Amino acid sequence: MRIDCWRAAVVAVAFAVTGCGTLLRNPVPPELAATATIPDMPAVRIWAGREDPAMARDIIESFAQESRDDFPFDADGAVRYAHLALSGGGANGAFGAGFLNGWSSAGTRPVFKIVTGVSTGALMAPFAFLGKSHDGALREFYTTTSTSDIFIIGSLLGTASRLLSGEALADTGPLAALIARHVDAELLRKVAAAHDRGRRLYIGTVDLDSLRFVVWNMGLIARRDSPEALALFRQVMLASSSIPIVFPPVFFEVEAGGRRYDEMHVDGAVGARVFYGAGLLPPTLIRTRGGLGGKGFEDIFVIHNGQLFPEPRPTRRTVLGIGMRVLDATGRSAVIGDLFRINAIARLQDASFHWVTIPDGIEMTGEEVFDPVSMTALFELGYRNAASGVKWATVPPIFQPMAEP
Repeated sequence: MRIDCWRAAVVAVAFAVTGCGTLLRNPVPPELAATATIPDMPAVRIWAGREDPAMARDIIESFAQESRDDFPFDADGAVRYAHLALSGGGANGAFGAGFLNGWSSAGTRPVFKIVTGVSTGALMAPFAFLGKSHDGALREFYTTTSTSDIFIIGSLLGTASRLLSGEALADTGPLAALIARHVDAELLRKVAAAHDRGRRLYIGTVDLDSLRFVVWNMGLIARRDSPEALALFRQVMLASSSIPIVFPPVFFEVEAGGRRYDEMHVDGAVGARVFYGAGLLPPTLIRTRGGLGGKGFEDIFVIHNGQLFPEPRPTRRTVLGIGMRVLDATGRSAVIGDLFRINAIARLQDASFHWVTIPDGIEMTGEEVFDPVSMTALFELGYRNAASGVKWATVPPIFQPMAEP
């Protein structure tokens, strides 16, 4: 995501004021954290890496729900399943949105069994999950959105004041309104219908109280078909894209030990820049249960909304300059680790592994954080790459050169 002066200032002020102000809240007691559930929707989420019988039953049930139109048998009686993982990356999500549009135009985009997303990938995920009929929404969001459509920020003095007595630099009311405009009851009904045809949509957030990555089963939420479900669906999308310190955390009301509490959630990219398995699936599940007890084969596709190896540039010899470059380097190394993790899962499950990233040498700066001009350029780059049949990388980075644009 692009770095502005105000973002650098936030980091410095945050370190300076740590512990200076605390807002009241009602957190889950630590001994009850593992048992906390969403009221009236107890099975819609899990902690990553933790076995959950309800989530396991849901994914097993998905095979019986499958439509043969979506997942046909091949000549050998096997079913091939495509999975899509969408990374974080802020405004760089324009690349992924363009790639999905171009993939549709090429006529080679499959129906996905599982779609996952964090951060900007969480904003894209429901539309990617619903297929090419929703490509227009992705195009609109990532080519017409400006910074004022995402957040509101005041003066630098106001920023320092909010960090001393509040919880974030910016107000994400505009982003919440943008999500509400695009995610309505009709979209939820479409997500629920896809869920009932054996497909699954997962979005990740991070619970700061437990320091755990949380995976939300968005199809189960959508199936509730109620105002509360719609509010929760939007809330999860907002939480997954709420960059800590910059954006306010999102609070979820939960039940534990017969009482109501709140959980504080932030950007899913804090826990994983991109994810696929997260402990949701036993390693051999699809291979042994695919096609209603036949054989299943998996193709895992990862779209990274960023660059792994940008052009070098001098680092300013200041606390802010050094600090921001360190954060940037940490984020890039985290993505590489996630790609290796997903590749390891693919190997364990005898699945194919494919990933794509923004090519090296592409300039990704704009006049503002969310700049429609530069985002449109990234969208068109992603579109061209997919429509022309870009070569996917099939092993983790460092093992082979990046694919040419």
